[in-house]
Amino acid sequence: MKWKRYIAVAFLIAGIVIGCSGCSQRPEQSYEKSGIAMDTTISLRASGEQGKAAVEEGFARITELDHLAGKDSDSDVSRINAAAGKDYVKVDPAIYEMIVFSQEFSRKSQGEWDITVGVFTDLWGIGTTNQRIPSDAEISAALPKVDYRNILLRPEDHSVKLAKEGMIIDLGGIAKGYAVDEIRKIYESHQIENGLINMGSSSMYAFGKNKEKKRWAIGIKHPRSDKDGTYLGIVSISNQALSTSGDYERFFIENGKRYHHIFDPRTGRPADTQVMSDTITIDGSVEHAGMLSDLLTTAVFVLGPQKGLELINGLDGVECEITGTDKVVYTTPGFTSEFSELNKEFHMAS
Repeated sequence: MKWKRYIAVAFLIAGIVIGCSGCSQRPEQSYEKSGIAMDTTISLRASGEQGKAAVEEGFARITELDHLAGKDSDSDVSRINAAAGKDYVKVDPAIYEMIVFSQEFSRKSQGEWDITVGVFTDLWGIGTTNQRIPSDAEISAALPKVDYRNILLRPEDHSVKLAKEGMIIDLGGIAKGYAVDEIRKIYESHQIENGLINMGSSSMYAFGKNKEKKRWAIGIKHPRSDKDGTYLGIVSISNQALSTSGDYERFFIENGKRYHHIFDPRTGRPADTQVMSDTITIDGSVEHAGMLSDLLTTAVFVLGPQKGLELINGLDGVECEITGTDKVVYTTPGFTSEFSELNKEFHMAS
């Protein structure tokens, strides 16, 4: 089984340096650093006199959030899950904010997005040595444990309780986006006008222009090819958040069928909506742009092309691209104006 989680950045065709030692100070006072956190490769770049300070502070914040939202036994998320059906757990304000935001969007999407799908993540084990296809009986038994309405919140002390024993929350679909928003605040406090926050395939944010004084050119992952330099297409962004999700990130194939890690909360199975991948861009003026872009890629994937486009067209400052399993590419008008060099294996919807 082969799986990867990344989005190729066009100006770094050779890829991102692995490890925290990949730091350099450039003549144009552009500082960049790469490392591994939140189960992905991260790269931060910032130009200006305070570029180094912004990047280093950004990495420190990522480390904090990685621990809080991760799967270590003492993380806030693990403590919440361990106390499911029993007690409230006081958590860091960052975790509380992610959960509140997730629950609010779950209400808006009528459950199409739900962080309590963690029970399915564990049941299927996709991307682990224990991956398998659960029985219908196992899935049926897990379904009652998935319901965002059973996340109980106590705002006075930032405490969270899962109402039913066996419930599991998973912040993997929002934590990187939250990190983007946090690093963006750090960049702004250091007066960074040009730079890139790249949290791997899940989320990124582009400040201003690149070193050629142009919009940042981001290569969208070809959903069926791992060949270097092969993209679905190129999207140009500036002062925007971007996120991509796909069925190629974690998956296995059995009897010719692909089973991936993006679950439909209503069925307990990998979403089967004829989507291979989707990309969201959000204007920086939209509140929580990073978190929202991260979340929306999952929601749109579960909804499918038609309903997904309907959702995005109803949101101000949000644009979208959806790649169907039939290799038809659907876009909102605003995304089309930013998109170029579509791979010849695909074609735009008529």
